[in-house]
Amino acid sequence: MKIKKAVIPAAGLGTRVLPASKSMPKEMLPIVDKPAIQYIVEEAVKSGIEDILIITSRGKTTVEDHFDRNPELEARLLASKKQEVYDQMVAISHMANIQYVRQKETKGLGHAVLCAKAFVGNEPFAVLYGDDVILNGERPACRELCEAYEEFGVGVAGIKPVPMEDISKYCSLAIEKVEGKDRVFHLTDMIEKPSLTEVLSNYSILGRVVLPPEIFPILEKTRPGAGGEIQLTDAMKVLAQTKGMMGVEYTGTRYDMGNKFGILQAIVEVALQHPQVKDQFRDYLKEVAARL
Repeated sequence: MKIKKAVIPAAGLGTRVLPASKSMPKEMLPIVDKPAIQYIVEEAVKSGIEDILIITSRGKTTVEDHFDRNPELEARLLASKKQEVYDQMVAISHMANIQYVRQKETKGLGHAVLCAKAFVGNEPFAVLYGDDVILNGERPACRELCEAYEEFGVGVAGIKPVPMEDISKYCSLAIEKVEGKDRVFHLTDMIEKPSLTEVLSNYSILGRVVLPPEIFPILEKTRPGAGGEIQLTDAMKVLAQTKGMMGVEYTGTRYDMGNKFGILQAIVEVALQHPQVKDQFRDYLKEVAARL
């Protein structure tokens, strides 16, 4: 079945990037000239997604405003004969059918996804984590996962190896390589934020999953786990050990937009490819590097 719906959880408080996120949602922090969440929505659209639900929370109305029309701004751009910029602004509001729902309490990623139950209905759906921008892959990461779901018919997680010293910040996966498939694995077990004695491997789920609707009754029974939150990983573990799950090591590079260093990495990489600033920025970086 083709994946046509996606959920973007964007309700977190952004405590790792304070004070910037005190009054501005971290999802709206710019990567050169576009907010992080626009890159995520663009990835979903390029993957064939038509309907998107963004999970928000208090103080995040600027996310909704960004994907809405702005008649005053548009009129000013037309009056100034800035047709190209006008077209770009209007296109933002037409990228997809975007809806919103508030997560009234920050009870974890699993709880945020559960808020999407009515939107999803009885269809498989993609989840694109609001903290994670993935760029420069052979194809959009979400599309790579959707294609695997269409082939195998079970849930699919986007996975990457992480440094072993950092694995306790993520989840750890038990994986089995699929014969004859490049970068595709069976997922047999997983644990969220493991202690060093619980580590299954240095592979972790990073930023993208495609799930069947059967995840919702599992989530409804999932008790709070690591950090006292309802963890999506705990529900996916049940799914993996009953219906089965696959892992795809997507080809793009993931940038953690909930982390100060991740934000800087994304800005540098995008700026080096941006047609308006890449040459000037490259020369500037060379000057800075010469002083180090």
